[in-house]
Amino acid sequence: MSIVSDKTVNTLRFLSAEAVQAANSGHPGLPLGAAPMTTALWGGVMKHNPKNSKWANRDRFVLSAGHGSSLLYSLLHVFGYDVSIEDLKNFRQWDSKTPGHPEFGHTDGIEITTGPLGQGVANAVGFAWAESHLAAKFNKPDAKLVDHYTYVLCGDGCLQEGVASEAASLAATLALGKLILLYDSNNITIEGSTDISFTENVGKRFDAYGWDVQTVADGNDLAAIIAALEKAKKVTDKPSIIEIKTVIGYGSPKQGTAAVHGSPLGADGIAATKETLKWECKEPFCVPPDVSKAVSEWLKTAQSWEDDWNKSAESYKAAYPDDWKAWEVWHSAKLPVDLDNWDEYWQYEGNIATRASSEVVLNKLSKVVPNLFGGSADLAPSTLTIMKERKSYSKETPSGSNLHFGIREHAMTAIANAFAAYGGLRPYVAGFFVFSDYMKPAMRLSALMKLPVVYIMTHDSIGVGEDGPTHQPIEQLASLRSIPGFTVYRPCDTKETAAAWAYALNKTDGPTALVLSRQNLPLLPETGKGAYKGAYILKESVNPATGKPDILLMASGSEVELIYNAFPILKEAGIHPRVISVPSIDVFDSLSDTEKEEIMPKAVRARLAVEAASTFGWHKYTGLDGDVIGIDTFGASAPAPSLFKAYGFTVDAVVERAKKLI
Repeated sequence: MSIVSDKTVNTLRFLSAEAVQAANSGHPGLPLGAAPMTTALWGGVMKHNPKNSKWANRDRFVLSAGHGSSLLYSLLHVFGYDVSIEDLKNFRQWDSKTPGHPEFGHTDGIEITTGPLGQGVANAVGFAWAESHLAAKFNKPDAKLVDHYTYVLCGDGCLQEGVASEAASLAATLALGKLILLYDSNNITIEGSTDISFTENVGKRFDAYGWDVQTVADGNDLAAIIAALEKAKKVTDKPSIIEIKTVIGYGSPKQGTAAVHGSPLGADGIAATKETLKWECKEPFCVPPDVSKAVSEWLKTAQSWEDDWNKSAESYKAAYPDDWKAWEVWHSAKLPVDLDNWDEYWQYEGNIATRASSEVVLNKLSKVVPNLFGGSADLAPSTLTIMKERKSYSKETPSGSNLHFGIREHAMTAIANAFAAYGGLRPYVAGFFVFSDYMKPAMRLSALMKLPVVYIMTHDSIGVGEDGPTHQPIEQLASLRSIPGFTVYRPCDTKETAAAWAYALNKTDGPTALVLSRQNLPLLPETGKGAYKGAYILKESVNPATGKPDILLMASGSEVELIYNAFPILKEAGIHPRVISVPSIDVFDSLSDTEKEEIMPKAVRARLAVEAASTFGWHKYTGLDGDVIGIDTFGASAPAPSLFKAYGFTVDAVVERAKKLI
C-alpha cells in the first residue's frame, strides 16, 4: 500500500481525535477535515527526513492554524519523527512533548512556534525569503546547497488576521515562488459560519496580490491535492495558494459545525465517527500494520533525499572550498570576529543621536559579519538601518541583504522570527519605538522561541517632539522589559550602543532591542564595555565621614547626560553622588547579588532614577526612600527641548530632587 492512502488519512484523523479526547481538551475539527491534504503533502510531495529533522535542505512545513496541533503531532509520529504514542497520549499535559500549540525547540520536527492565528503565514514567508537569499548567495550552476519549498497550512481564521494579509502582499512583491499555502477552507470559525464575518472571495484577493491561485473542490481527493501541489511547484515566479474545500470535523456527528472546532468528540462521538468512516481499529491510538509498513518503505526514500544532498555537499566542498567555509561561518552560532578585542570597533568620536551611533556600528559590523540580514518597516532613512556597502534584496537581486518590508510592522517581526529559526542568518528589524505596539505579538514569540532577533527601535521618547503623543513612547520600555527572556538596551552614547550591538549579536538564546534616541547625545569618556553588566558606575564621590556615596543617581539613554551633569553641582553643594548608567535593566537583573551590591549598595538608601518614560519598574531599585523622575502621562506636541523642560528632564530638576532626598 502507498503511504498516501485513505488508511493513512484515517490513522491521522483518529490519532488526533483520540489525543484530544485523552486530554479532554483541544481541537479535533481541523485534523478530521485537513488530514487528507497533509497526508498528500507529507507523503506525496514534501521532501523531509524524519531521521534528521534538521537536515539543511528539507522542505519546511508550518501549521499556521496552530490549534490543530494534534494533527501535526500525529503526522510526526506516523512519519517517524521522535514523537511516540505515549507523547500523543500525553497531549496538552504537564512536561509533555505535545503542548497545546506547536513549540519550536520543544518537539522534534516543529519548525516554528505558531500560536496566535496568522503569524504562521508570515513565518512561512520568512522561510521562503531566507531560502531565496541563501540560494542566491551559495548555489552554483552545477551545485545547489539550497533548493527547497516552504509549505504552510492555514484556515479561515488565519486569513482574517491582518498579519497574514501583510505577509501575503509582501510575498507576492518579492515573487517568492517556492512558497505554497494550503488553505483549509471549511467556512467555520468558533462563532459559527463565516457568513457572519468573512464573505470575501479569498482566491480573488490572493490573485490581486499576485499569487497563483488554485482550488480543490473536494478536500478528500488525494490525487487532486497532489496534482495541485505539483502544479504549484512549477510556478516559480510567484507564491501559490491552493484553496482546498473541506468539512470541519469530517465524519463526526458534529461535522460542518462550530461545535466540533474546539471540543473533544466524546467517547460516543469517536465511536460514531469510526463507524461512519469504517475504521478498522476499535482500540484507541492505533496505527495499522500496513500503514507502518508503508511508512518504513517511504523512510528509505526520505533518507535517500538527504544522502543525495550530502553527496552534493561533499562535491560542493571540494569544488568551492571558500564558499563552503563561508557556509560554515554563516551557520555558526559564534561570530566570525571577536568584537571585544577589535580595537576599531570601540573607537568613536562626536556627539550624535544613538540611532546615528547604531548606523555607524552597523556599518562596521556589515564588513565583518557577512550574514547580517535586515531592514525596517519603510523607515530606514529615519532609523538609519541601511548597510551602505550592500545591495537591497529584490526579486531581481535576491543576494541583497538590505530588506524593505513596507509598512508592515507585525509581518516584519514574524518574518524575522522565521529568519532566525531558519538558520544561517543574523536578522535585525527596525522601526519607531512607539510602533513596537504593532510588533509586540511577534516580539513575544521571539522571546518564547529564544530566537536572537535584533530589534532597532528609534525615536525612543518625548524627544520625538512635534509629532506628538501618538508617536512618543511612554509605556513601551516597561512593556518590553516585562517579556521573559527579552533583553532591552537603551544606550546613552555611541560606545554603549556598540556594546549593545555586541551583546545582541553574541546572545544566542533570545532577542534584544536597542532603544535609540532621535536627538544628539554626548560621548562620555567613562562609557564602554561596562554596559555589558547592564548597569555600571560612571562617576562617584565618596563621603569621607561614611565611606560611601550619599546618593545613587541612575538613568538610561538620553537621561544619563542629566545625572552626569548634575554630579559636579551636587558635589560642590557638599553632596557625594554615584552616577550609574543603566542601559539594560534586564542584564543587570541577571547579575549575582554580589555584583549588584557593588554597583547599587543597599546601605545607600537615597536613590534617584531618571528616565523619560513610565516610572513603572524603577521602584525596585529606588526603594521606599528613593524617587523616580519619569513620565506617567502621555506626551505633547512641541519641540523636544521644550518638552524635556516641561516634563522636568533638566539638570536643575535632578539636582533639586536629589537634594530633597538627602
